[in-house]
Amino acid sequence: MFKDKTIAIERQRVENGGLIVFLVLITIALGLVVTSFLGALLWATLAAILFQPLFQRLLARWPDRRNRAALVALLIITVAVIIPALIVGSMIIDQAAGVYGQFRAGKINVASYFEQVHDALPQRLQQMLDSSGFGSFERAQAQISEAVSNSASMLAGRAFSIGANAAAFLLAFGVGLYVTFFLLRDGERLGPAVMRALPLERDVAQRLTDKFVAVARATIKGSVVVALVQGALGAITFWIVGLPAALLWGVLMAIAALLPAIGPAIIWGPVAIYLFATGAIWQACVVIVSGVVVIGLVDNILRPILVGRDTGIPDWLVLVTTLGGIELVGLSGIVVGPIVGALFLTGWSVLTEKRLGADAAGKP
Repeated sequence: MFKDKTIAIERQRVENGGLIVFLVLITIALGLVVTSFLGALLWATLAAILFQPLFQRLLARWPDRRNRAALVALLIITVAVIIPALIVGSMIIDQAAGVYGQFRAGKINVASYFEQVHDALPQRLQQMLDSSGFGSFERAQAQISEAVSNSASMLAGRAFSIGANAAAFLLAFGVGLYVTFFLLRDGERLGPAVMRALPLERDVAQRLTDKFVAVARATIKGSVVVALVQGALGAITFWIVGLPAALLWGVLMAIAALLPAIGPAIIWGPVAIYLFATGAIWQACVVIVSGVVVIGLVDNILRPILVGRDTGIPDWLVLVTTLGGIELVGLSGIVVGPIVGALFLTGWSVLTEKRLGADAAGKP
């Protein structure tokens, strides 16, 4: 009897182990199958999380029409977010291609701009610049010119690659919209089902899920939206002072605004210095006032309103995970990086709490 029970237990362990191995292998296989659409699936999931309150309002209006509520929510997302983003994206690509063409034609000479700033500095600062860092002004001038030219070439290359891969982009875009519809409609059932399927304790799975949703919403609403507003204000400022490719500058400012401890000042600061050096005094004053008073205060005003609660992630970790995420998965890393960092902290926090609880329970 005892032997039969032991055999049954061992058989159950083997079967459970086989099931786990199968699930791991089939999950990896599924990831490989849908690897071309991972970005679309990620943004569909984020869109469903972010716009779930909109769907719930529409569902309250049509309680027995989940398909209609999801479809109307998807139409609102398309009209209010996707179409404007595509229009702005096409304008950015045009401006990037135009800037690249001006570099190729020699109409934009970064070295001469750098020389103008250098000559406008006091004599002592010129000597310090010539004798530090790069070794000489000429070397610094050449390296900065090369760096800016390579950046422009890379940006234009990305713009051209987007145009060349238009069919793949449209396919992924359609898949993303299709998945978003079902995630909006069935999200209330899918979320708890995924939680129940996780091989974790209920409270641990709930904490990890809550952290995932909180960081995803905070990153999009509190970081991406704020960065877009700051970039838009920067583009308007540069357009007012007459700088070329103002929209492209605004995009660079929005990207910089996503990174803690860096911010949009890394873009408008050097522009203001250049304007001062070239005698454009009122334009430089406009850029500085706008950067400090308008753009600088947007983060302090909008972020608490949009986020509403602290995600508990240190700024240094947000910076490192954002940069690492962008390096690893491209634009999606803006969201993926902080989410991974937040789940890492939450997972270790749960483990620490359980270990401390076990130690306390074991003490006499």
